[in-house]
Amino acid sequence: MNGANADIAALIRTIPDFPKPGIQFRDITTLLLDAQGLAATIDRLAAQHPGPIDLVAGIEARGFIFGAAVAQRLGVGLLLIRKGGKLPGATVAVDYALEYGEDRIEMHADAFVPGARILLVDDLIATGGTASAAVRLLRSAGAEVAGASFVIDLPDLGGADRLRGEGVPVATLVSFEGD
Repeated sequence: MNGANADIAALIRTIPDFPKPGIQFRDITTLLLDAQGLAATIDRLAAQHPGPIDLVAGIEARGFIFGAAVAQRLGVGLLLIRKGGKLPGATVAVDYALEYGEDRIEMHADAFVPGARILLVDDLIATGGTASAAVRLLRSAGAEVAGASFVIDLPDLGGADRLRGEGVPVATLVSFEGD
């Protein structure tokens, strides 16, 4: 990969045939182990969306890693978007379709005031199903989804375009074609 983020792409390990044959798994653990690469990733994610941003929302689980660091860099709080049944207290939730079945994500009902500008952050966007559900969840509680940032895009799966079609500005650092 050439370009401004080739250094980051080089730190992402590809594991063939995981979790099943034909899948090229993009493993960010090798990026996380590299202090300079991780710092550059956070700096670049934080720079992708001009403010103002009131909160960063991280999607469970790897979105918590990048979301927390981006929130700290932007000087805002972190909103956790979790799988169903993981949060104490009053929550709001949305169900969404998976390849085989359904899942649910939720957040605290009192996480923000209506009108809050929220940046959605995760490690990877593939089909966009979970990210799209997160956008619906945030909007249902009155948020303005100011944008979405991902370390990795798998453009052949259409998730980033799906979010753009829902009116969400999307920025990614690296793309892996053919996945």
